Amino acid sequence: MRCLLYTLLLVTGPLGAQYYYPPVSSGQWDTVSPASLGWCVSELDTLSEFLEDTHAKGFIILHQGKIAHEEYFGAFTQDSIWYWASAGKSLTAFLVGMAQEQGLLDINDKTSDYLGVGWTSAPPAKEDLITLKEQLRMTTGLDYTVPDLDCMEDTCLLYKNDAGTYWYYHNAPYRLLQDVVANASGKTYNQYTFQQLSQSTGISGLWVNYVFFSTARSMARFGLLALSKGYWGNTPILSDSAYFYDMVHPSQVHNEAYGYLWWLNGQSTFRQPGIDFPFNGSIIPSAPADLYMAAGKNDQRIYVVPGQDLVVVRIGQAASQSLPALSGFDDELWKLLNAVLCENVGLESYTRRDISVFPNPAYGYITLEPWEKDFGAEVWALGGQRLKKLTFEGRKASVKNLKSGLYLLKVQTSKGKQVLRLRID
Repeated sequence: MRCLLYTLLLVTGPLGAQYYYPPVSSGQWDTVSPASLGWCVSELDTLSEFLEDTHAKGFIILHQGKIAHEEYFGAFTQDSIWYWASAGKSLTAFLVGMAQEQGLLDINDKTSDYLGVGWTSAPPAKEDLITLKEQLRMTTGLDYTVPDLDCMEDTCLLYKNDAGTYWYYHNAPYRLLQDVVANASGKTYNQYTFQQLSQSTGISGLWVNYVFFSTARSMARFGLLALSKGYWGNTPILSDSAYFYDMVHPSQVHNEAYGYLWWLNGQSTFRQPGIDFPFNGSIIPSAPADLYMAAGKNDQRIYVVPGQDLVVVRIGQAASQSLPALSGFDDELWKLLNAVLCENVGLESYTRRDISVFPNPAYGYITLEPWEKDFGAEVWALGGQRLKKLTFEGRKASVKNLKSGLYLLKVQTSKGKQVLRLRID
């Protein structure tokens, strides 16, 4: 499967090339009408009411990089600054990947190579087990029962489990990754962020006490960079495709829904911050299975949905109660987003979330992964009209006679049903 993804990348060229990118040095940002995308625009008012009722300050939907919907609440504007909270973890994961690509560090190195021996109070042999990769995975094994999970002093960083054997949402080892990058680059973390991202993508902001502050549009820029798998237009910002793949796929077996500081939807189980046992099912049952997100306290969110070419940003106060990273808000929001995207009409029985269509956008033929012999598939218009039953020959089905545009692909096997968004170019 991984080889297939890399092959498609080589065949279709840089993934970033299919999207629109706002200019780096201006406030211009092209828009696209939700109606022209076939969305159910009558549902936008309900979405807006929900966002206001749940204390949002800013909300953006990008489709292929263009702004399809943007709104702000109260005195907040597109120029207002807000905190990312732990959504900034995902930005750090991206910067670590850039630093590795530049030869400044290697994520398989011991953390002590960059922070010095004795950066924890763990026995030396146990400290040596902690690598940068374990920091990215949240599997350092450091004691999570200490009073302050933000404390980065060695007296707060105590041994509890061998690195790599246990997952826990421990903030201090994550924060120290910023110090690792700063030490490896010889620059402050703000300087490194500015030089590596702000100048090339327009993602502007400031790290204050390990938390990133920016506008909602800068969050959207980062979401677009993640959607395009590290490209800004034809320019590779992070060209290490193996690192990017690992960053947004399960990074260890202890929490399937966690990559390198990114949360992953569509997994069979997940673990929440502050809880040391797993829950069954996806993080966001109503959201697309291929969604990955940067998630921060009080419902700061950047959702990235490759299969639908979407980036969704939400910033504001807590929707209900103040929680780190995950909350029930996500599923409520995505039920309303599905209504806007016309994804909820007559689809209640479509329960599978593990099938992907390639290539997407399609140029004549498609295939489905993981492959099953009894695939049945139909192409439907977004408005609900059945257009074509597909026939697979040699695992490929022709979509040549369909006009360019967006469609729903309804897939059925003996294991269940799934609906995917398909673009024909």
